[in-house]
Amino acid sequence: MSNEALIIESPKPADACVIWLHGLGADRYDFVPVVKALELPADHRVRFIFPQAPTRPVTINNGFPMPCWFDILAIAPQRVMNMAQLAESVAMVRGLVEQQIDSGIDASRIVLAGFSQGGAVIMLAAVESGLPLGGIMALSTYGPGLEQALRDHQGPTLDAFFAHGLHDDILRPELGRQAHDLLQGAGHTAHWHVYPMGHEVCPAEIADIRDWLNNRLA
Repeated sequence: MSNEALIIESPKPADACVIWLHGLGADRYDFVPVVKALELPADHRVRFIFPQAPTRPVTINNGFPMPCWFDILAIAPQRVMNMAQLAESVAMVRGLVEQQIDSGIDASRIVLAGFSQGGAVIMLAAVESGLPLGGIMALSTYGPGLEQALRDHQGPTLDAFFAHGLHDDILRPELGRQAHDLLQGAGHTAHWHVYPMGHEVCPAEIADIRDWLNNRLA
């Protein structure tokens, strides 16, 4: 599979952009249907970019290769990630942000979104960028490295939308809540949403994402 990002251009010349990362084992097409489900205005100007994670062995899955933003070495007694690979993925996202800025889109019109380990990447990328980004969508995710990144953060306040399933047995909701609380405790704006679902997305969540995106990119 090509590692090139999938780009869905806006109907009119783009003045905003959402960079959206998939989760472990998924691909760049995973959240494409959500763009239609968001039911944005027919003349919207939001470009959607869906990067593709490289395929590499995942330790907790017996070394089976699959698309991932970083290897997961262990989940018990605590989660252990390949932090070098996480940093590489963060650098990739920051590079995409810079490309959009160079293309004429203001940083305040760029939203970073990610599901599961994709959410972990975009949270770090947003905090480390120091840019006044339009916001963060952290979906069913957690925050490896986030606490240290927030200590080092010198940039403006960020606005973050958190969504998690109450019945998520892959990433427990308290892991997402910890990331939310870290951002909020560091002075950022964080919105916490939970839904009666597992490690997935649901129509109610998509409706809340639509409202939040409209408020951020109106």
